[in-house]
Amino acid sequence: MLAPISSSSQQCLGDVYHKVSLRLLPFLTLCYMLAFLDRINIGFAKLQMQSDLGLSDAVYGIGAGIFFIGYILFEIPSNLLLPRVGARRTIARIMVLWGLISTAMMFVHDARSFYALRFLLGVFEAGFAPGMILYLTYWYPPARMARTMAIVMAAGPIGGLVGGPLSSWAITALAGIHGLSGWQWMFVVEGVPCSVLGVVSWYFLSDRIDEAKWLSSAEKAALNRELIASPDAPDAHRALLKAVVDLRVLGIACSNFCVICGIYTVSFWLPTIIRAAGISSTPEIGMWSAVPYIASLVAMYVISRSSDRWGERRMHSAACSVVGAVTLLAATTHSSSLALLLGSITVATAMMWASYTVLWAIPGDYLKGASAPGGIAFINVVGVLGGFFSPVIIGTVKSATGSMQAGMIVMVVLLVIGAIVMLANRLPHP
Repeated sequence: MLAPISSSSQQCLGDVYHKVSLRLLPFLTLCYMLAFLDRINIGFAKLQMQSDLGLSDAVYGIGAGIFFIGYILFEIPSNLLLPRVGARRTIARIMVLWGLISTAMMFVHDARSFYALRFLLGVFEAGFAPGMILYLTYWYPPARMARTMAIVMAAGPIGGLVGGPLSSWAITALAGIHGLSGWQWMFVVEGVPCSVLGVVSWYFLSDRIDEAKWLSSAEKAALNRELIASPDAPDAHRALLKAVVDLRVLGIACSNFCVICGIYTVSFWLPTIIRAAGISSTPEIGMWSAVPYIASLVAMYVISRSSDRWGERRMHSAACSVVGAVTLLAATTHSSSLALLLGSITVATAMMWASYTVLWAIPGDYLKGASAPGGIAFINVVGVLGGFFSPVIIGTVKSATGSMQAGMIVMVVLLVIGAIVMLANRLPHP
C-alpha cells in the first residue's frame, strides 16, 4: 500500500499536474479535434458532394450515421485491449488508419461507396474517445477529471470552430486543382494530418506514469499516491459484464445517448440549416458555423469549473440539457431568421456540450479498477448510437417532408428525457 502523501509533496503536486497537463492535454486535444472534424466535415462536403453525386437527404443521413455502426462494433474490443497493448500503440494505430480512410473519402462516387467508406472510417476510429478517457484516468484522480475532461472535450467545439472556415476554404479555394472538386480536396486536407499525428503519438506518449522519462522519480511517486491502482486486463471482460447490468451505468449511458443525439443534430446539419436561413455563400456558411462553437468553449469551461467546485455532476449536466432542449426547440421555430436562428442554435450547442462534458466526469468517479475500461467503452458505445440515429431520423424526415422540423422536435424530446434520467440516477458520492 502506498504511504500517505507528505505535506511537502502536497505543495508540489499542483506543479506536477501542471507539468503533466502541459505534456498530455494539448496533444490529446489536438488529436480529438481531428477525430471530431473527420466525423462532421461531411456536413460541409454535403454542400457540394450531394449535388455532384446526386445523393438525397436520406442517403446523406444514412451515410453520416453509418459511421457509428462500424464504430460501435469495434469500440469495446479496442478499449478492452488497450490495457494490454498500451495507449501509445492503440492511439497510433487508430489515428494512422482513420487518417488514411478519411483521405480516401475523396474517391466517393455513389451511395454505395459513400456508405462503405463512412462505415470503415467508424471501424478504424473505434476506441479512440473511450481509450483517451481511460488513458486520462491513469494520470488524473476523480477530483480533477471534470476540468481535465473540459479541456480535452473542448476539442469538439474547437473542431467545429476550425472546421467551418477550414472546410469552406478547401471547398472553394482548391476546387478544380488537378481536376478534383473542392469537397475532395477537403477530405485530403483534413485526413492526412491524422495519420501524421498517429506516427507522432508513437514517440510522444507514455503508457504509464512509471514509463514517463519526462518525469522525475519524486514526481512519479507523487502522482502514483494520488491514483487508484491500474485496471487488470485479465478481469476486464468480467468487469464489462458487471458494468452492463449496473443500472447506474445504464442511466449514464442513456443520458449520454440523448445528449449525443442533440450534439450531432447540430454537427451534421448546421451548414444546411444556415443555408436554409438564406446564406448561400460557402465561406459565409463556414464563418457563421463557427459561432456556436465559440460559445460552447466558454460554457464548457464555466460549467465544468462550477461542477468541480461544488462536487456535483447530475444537476449541472441535466440543467444544461434542458436549456439546450428549450433553445433547440426555439431554433426550429425561427429557421427563416438568421439572427434568431443563430442565437438559439448557439445557446443550444453551448449547453449540450457543457452537459456532455460534465457527464463524462461521472464515470471516472463511479467506475473503479478493472471495471473502468469496459464500463467507459459501454457508456460511449450507447452514446455513439445517438450519432447514428440523429442524422438518419432527420435525413429521412427531410427527404419525406422537405422540412427538418419534425426531426428536430424528436431531438428536443430526447434531450429532456436524458435530463430526467440523469436526475433520477442516484449515483454514490465519490
